[in-house]
Amino acid sequence: MSIIGEFKTFIARGNVLDLAVGVIIGAAFGKIVTSLTEDIIMPVVGVVTGGVDFSNKFVLLGTIPDTYKGPMSYDALKKAGVALLGYGAFITAIISFLILAFIIFLIIKGANRLMPKPAATPAGPTEIELLAQIRDELKARPHV
Repeated sequence: MSIIGEFKTFIARGNVLDLAVGVIIGAAFGKIVTSLTEDIIMPVVGVVTGGVDFSNKFVLLGTIPDTYKGPMSYDALKKAGVALLGYGAFITAIISFLILAFIIFLIIKGANRLMPKPAATPAGPTEIELLAQIRDELKARPHV
């Protein structure tokens, strides 16, 4: 079989196509969660914390060039190449991750409820029951 034939066989497998669809849906879902975090949750957190804007929280690690005339915001300084420690962006990313992980947990929990439960396999005798059977068999044998 040629390399192209093998590739067609590989791509035609259901799990590869399922994975591709999952990645595409996951990327779109990630954008929704990012928007939820940045546009809805973080502004509410900012109001609760007294107007703190987490997207603009950073520690300046390098020097700002004398020629820089832009705003002193995280995004602008980052684009200008200034070394920054953006802990506000990191906090936002952690919140996004936690929201996404919780939503995935709920989806999997719901899917598990919809999946048919496997039939219970009958359990064999316990170790104690087996030992009791062996003992009884040995007792029942005639003594030589």
